[in-house]
Amino acid sequence: MMYAFGVELHMPFEMALEQVNQAIKDEGLGVVSEVDVQAIMRAKLQEDVAPYRILGACAPGLAKRVIEAEPEAGALLPCSIIVRQVEPDLIGVTFMEPEAVFGLADNEAVAEVGREARAIIEAVRDRLTGQHSVNLTA
Repeated sequence: MMYAFGVELHMPFEMALEQVNQAIKDEGLGVVSEVDVQAIMRAKLQEDVAPYRILGACAPGLAKRVIEAEPEAGALLPCSIIVRQVEPDLIGVTFMEPEAVFGLADNEAVAEVGREARAIIEAVRDRLTGQHSVNLTA
């Protein structure tokens, strides 16, 4: 099983980031963390890289079930979503594959959450694919 799947969006980076955040919200998830990799590379390494954000998406009810089933499995949270500029006006959006990641816990209750999280993340992807994007995976 692969660890990620994604789509490409044909629009400017900031617009894509807004649409990803809205799709996450529309599916009942929240963004609990955001890492601006571009800004970090610039500040720490004096490197200029293309826009690249890592969003930590979370459904509190699912997270609670994971932690209750296996407290150490909290290390697998939240679900990561990458938004990165591939070319001007071509943005790659990559989603962590929750079933593969949560499968590392070898706990059926955690695996069930992974299946539910996959369905939610697919719904986020599907919202984006209806907005001028090309689906990279089925």
